[in-house]
Amino acid sequence: MNEFQQKLTTVSNHFTNGDLHLGFRQLVDCVLDAQQKAFYQICIQHTEWLHDQEPPNELVVERSLEFIEKLKQVNVQSSDRSKALLTAKNLTKTYSGRRFKIENISLEIHPGDVWGLVGENGNGKTTLLRILAQDLSYDTGELTYQLQGTELEKYDLRTKLTYIPQRTSAWYGSLKSNLKFTATHYGVKPDENELLVLMMIIRFGLWKYRNHQWSQLSSGFKMRFELARTFLRSPKILLLDEPLANLDVLAQQLILEDLKSISQSISNPVGIVLSSQQLFEVEKISDKVLFLKNGVPTHLSEANRLKAQSTSVIEFDVEASREELTKALETFINIELSYNGGLYVATIGLPDAMNLLLAAFVRYNIKVKYIRDISHSTRRLFI
Repeated sequence: MNEFQQKLTTVSNHFTNGDLHLGFRQLVDCVLDAQQKAFYQICIQHTEWLHDQEPPNELVVERSLEFIEKLKQVNVQSSDRSKALLTAKNLTKTYSGRRFKIENISLEIHPGDVWGLVGENGNGKTTLLRILAQDLSYDTGELTYQLQGTELEKYDLRTKLTYIPQRTSAWYGSLKSNLKFTATHYGVKPDENELLVLMMIIRFGLWKYRNHQWSQLSSGFKMRFELARTFLRSPKILLLDEPLANLDVLAQQLILEDLKSISQSISNPVGIVLSSQQLFEVEKISDKVLFLKNGVPTHLSEANRLKAQSTSVIEFDVEASREELTKALETFINIELSYNGGLYVATIGLPDAMNLLLAAFVRYNIKVKYIRDISHSTRRLFI
């Protein structure tokens, strides 16, 4: 069983287990991996049927599984992910008069990688993204791109290297007409334009909004439009500056799930770098995390090696006085307790101390309102 067939098996399991929305989104990913117009047409018809009929779940599962069986006949070759798309070595950028610089930035992005870029505001996240996007020059260091195995001409590079800023420009006309114009601009053939645009509309959950104007869309759907427009270019690297800003919790989760799934495309895996203040959510989908403080980087893996092997850092909130909490923790020999941002933070000189801490709370009948082990999280770097 090859990678594509394994992916289809996973999608089948989603449908049979009742996870219809997740199954549908990943089914569309498989259709896009197949890259065949006949399957695009079937997928569009399937979507029209789902939205127009609102059929019972049993029938949705049945027809979706039939579609998956047809897709299993397609031979999809896995893309090579071994070669880096982008390599940055010791990048430095200094702003004259502002007394701020970023320095010693090194990272390597492969197809399918998701990098999380975190840090407090004003610490260089946007500057770094704009340098990687070639919107800003850098002073020293090396920055190379190998998006198709060789160096690309500047226009081709900017087509495959895409940057979505936090605030995007307004557009006019309908959502669909804007996407059709974008597809034409990037050389999509007329007979494929409508099909590909509708596939992107389907993939990013925009079917109900395809005839809407800019002013009729929420922030979440404006971001989905930007992603749909970007993926019409078949990018190799996607740079996102605060894509979760102004989105509700559900919209954040869906955007992140989609980004992770799309990055893992079999035929066109994408390297993604996204900055965000939503630490835990970003960490869930990131393969690597880069923390910036005053323009200086710390890789989460490095912090873990230095601190997390013998130390646990746990933040929590409890219904107890400081005296009651101190008594419950007095059996811990090596512990530091602090109060930070409305939460307690316990640094314990033991690995994997979560169960011990919970046992102490149970023993002293202390009600836990919130608890999280942040030993392997960038959250500890903010404390």
